[in-house]
Amino acid sequence: MKFVFALVFLFVFAAFAQMNDPDKIIAEVVNEFNKVQDYSVDVRIKLDVSFIKAPDTEAKIYFKQPDKVNFVSEKFAMVPKEGLDFSPVGLLKKNYTSIYVKEEVLNGIMHSVIKIIPLEDRGDVILSTLWIDNSRKVISKVESSTKTSGTFLMELIYDRNFKYPLPSKMIFTFKFKDGMRGRRNIDPDESSKKEKEEEVTGKVYLNYSNYQVNKGIDDSMFEKKTK
Repeated sequence: MKFVFALVFLFVFAAFAQMNDPDKIIAEVVNEFNKVQDYSVDVRIKLDVSFIKAPDTEAKIYFKQPDKVNFVSEKFAMVPKEGLDFSPVGLLKKNYTSIYVKEEVLNGIMHSVIKIIPLEDRGDVILSTLWIDNSRKVISKVESSTKTSGTFLMELIYDRNFKYPLPSKMIFTFKFKDGMRGRRNIDPDESSKKEKEEEVTGKVYLNYSNYQVNKGIDDSMFEKKTK
């Protein structure tokens, strides 16, 4: 009887481990995104940072597998690099270790929470946490810590009637320490307190519309200089 119980336990444990294998979950996300060979999309950008006043900006983004991106705008636009290429391939193109953390309900949908630890020391990101929609196999949220630029959070919103794994909206939130900028001879005892008090938070809102997916984009489009 004990032997039978042990076998049942092993089968259940193996099934659970396979279901929660982070590499398998990530592979499903990549496979889903690979349905998109190229796209162009109009994007409206709104910046919300206390010390920067900038009007909303309209631009166009072109993407082609595996990692070609072109951003075109008639006006200057402060856009995070991550807002240009939100593909999972872009997030996961370097060597990394993945750790399954838990399942969590996000906006009424069950997600797998996975931590990504880069194995290469050359990049700026030292740790990322992904929230992956279990039903659609898309990334809904990314939280990353960096060596030099503080932390940032990407929230991606999808139109569930759109068959491609591309967001309709993105909210990019970033935090960085501004206490040391332009300051000299700061009392060491007050340094950490001032940095904490002067942490700056900003947001960039991106709204995507008029997707043109898998229509074919010539490579020459990506040879042009980004405006």
